[in-house]
Amino acid sequence: MQSAAFTFSSSHSVPLLKPRRSLVNNSFTARFDPIRASSRRQDLEASTSNVVFPRRSWSLPSSPSLLRPWNPLPPLVSETKIDRFEVRATAVPESAGEGEKSNSLTKTLELGLLFGLWYLFNIYFNIYNKQILKVYPYPVTVTVVQFAVGTVLVILMWTFNLYKRPKISGAQLAAIVPLAMVHTLGNLFTNMSLGKVAVSFTHTIKAMEPFFSVILSAMFLGELPTIWVVGSLLPIVGGVALASATEASFNWAGFWSAMASNLTNQSRNVLSKKVMVKKEESMDNITLFSIITIMSFILLAPVSLFMEGVKFTPAYLQSAGLNVKEVYIRSLLAALCFHAYQQVSYMILQRVSPVTHSVGNCVKRVVVIVSSVLFFQTPVSPINSLGTGIALAGVFLYSRVKRIKPKPKTA
Repeated sequence: MQSAAFTFSSSHSVPLLKPRRSLVNNSFTARFDPIRASSRRQDLEASTSNVVFPRRSWSLPSSPSLLRPWNPLPPLVSETKIDRFEVRATAVPESAGEGEKSNSLTKTLELGLLFGLWYLFNIYFNIYNKQILKVYPYPVTVTVVQFAVGTVLVILMWTFNLYKRPKISGAQLAAIVPLAMVHTLGNLFTNMSLGKVAVSFTHTIKAMEPFFSVILSAMFLGELPTIWVVGSLLPIVGGVALASATEASFNWAGFWSAMASNLTNQSRNVLSKKVMVKKEESMDNITLFSIITIMSFILLAPVSLFMEGVKFTPAYLQSAGLNVKEVYIRSLLAALCFHAYQQVSYMILQRVSPVTHSVGNCVKRVVVIVSSVLFFQTPVSPINSLGTGIALAGVFLYSRVKRIKPKPKTA
């Protein structure tokens, strides 16, 4: 890409101008005599030393051989004398456009990598978590371990300045406590459901999150859904009902635990909108998630001791006939994947719109269901697969129509 630079040059030097009053003399002639101009140079300099001339702007006419000021005065130099009009092309580096393309490609690859990590961590979390809960039926203790590992990771991240340590005020803590409570309950109910039913069925039920989101937003925020949103909820509810009726591992404890998880997780989203925090005291999503993780551990640890006791010691695991090393390793891996996939989820949310994130979450649920069915060889009937597919299609439709805004009412 090149840009043109214009250079004017003349074989003769242009003499200094006379004062404006001499230009309007009737005896003025347009002919230019270089010899007389040269001989009178000193006179001109003396006569014009105390005269201030106004600035003149020059415009380039369509004909390159003509150069006239905006103020229509007779030319001081013969037009025929300006015989050298040069156009010199200077090269502009093309690396600017290439740099933008390279930057865009880098961001796309980075976003694709984050989505891949989000799905991968979620798959391994569900697999390791299910393996632990099948042999160790204490979901409260398992959830506490996951929050404890997350708390250690957050502290290390702040200690080594991998992420800026926030300054929390009392008002912020008071606003975050309700969010931490429902966050704790949501993850606890999810683990309770995973311990009772298949992973694929738990995530099929959790596809009903949009239904609870619409109900709670209408009740507490006054956000009435559009007809398109209501229509997208029908296949979600119908698909979950069809999948539940044909689920081989169905039991009511696992079903209601997953439903409770939907309710608490969507309550967290509504509370985050309901609780108003001053803009100057606001924090980013990753910082908020880190603080909620620490609070959740503090809230659930005493509940775990009260409900299930200390049953994660090597002596107890050995007495229960479990491989202590395998239980500890898989519990640690599940906790790491649990914290990692939520951290990556917030990183993606900072880079894309909520609608794009919602669509990605829908795809993630499909990937988790398919991978868990293949890994655990879960028996799935055709009608059950149809119900799951209808529910997930409804979730995808909901994520698309959610951005359709109702038309404002005209008076």
